[in-house]
Amino acid sequence: PSPPPDGTKVLLAAGTGLGESLLLWTGKDYHICPSEGGHADFAPTNDLEIDLLRYLRTSYLHVSYERVLSGPGIYSIYQFLRDTKKNEPTWFAEKLPTGDPAALITEAGLTGKPDICKDALQLFVSIYGAEAGNMALKALAMGGVYLGGGIAPKILPALRGDTFMKAYLAKGRYKRLLTKIPVRVILNPHTALLGAASVAAGLAS
Repeated sequence: PSPPPDGTKVLLAAGTGLGESLLLWTGKDYHICPSEGGHADFAPTNDLEIDLLRYLRTSYLHVSYERVLSGPGIYSIYQFLRDTKKNEPTWFAEKLPTGDPAALITEAGLTGKPDICKDALQLFVSIYGAEAGNMALKALAMGGVYLGGGIAPKILPALRGDTFMKAYLAKGRYKRLLTKIPVRVILNPHTALLGAASVAAGLAS
């Protein structure tokens, strides 16, 4: 659906960490409300995610969404599956130390091989969708949900699959409301710089 021009918007940006913010219409432009929502408690939605939370609690006193929805989070999900499912191929285990683990896992996950990477990526995407739905409901973000950061553009095929939207819409009685709130992926790699330039121009005028 096309969002209303003055609707509240939310941004989730997964990269080295997880940034979340709200954009509120003032009558002439959008006011950006910063937050530390990425550090809110990770809330599992199924048995597998509950097991993931238990696994992460052995390493972290507080398990936030950022521990899962970030580059390091992708690797943590992979380690969880490796240690619980015992399905890590030797060849991939030997490949991981040669580069950025999160990048190698997502690249392999998009190809579907090995299975552990495909499963890790799908679990990441599902949790991303669930938290996007949480943000949409909390802000009543009729202006849309926007996925920024460095990860979303790189996993676009996975985000376009059924997994993300299924988790996004899984809000019981409020599924119908969420069908009216669009989700967009920010593809421009210079968005942060453009935003800073826009703010600077506004301050100078």
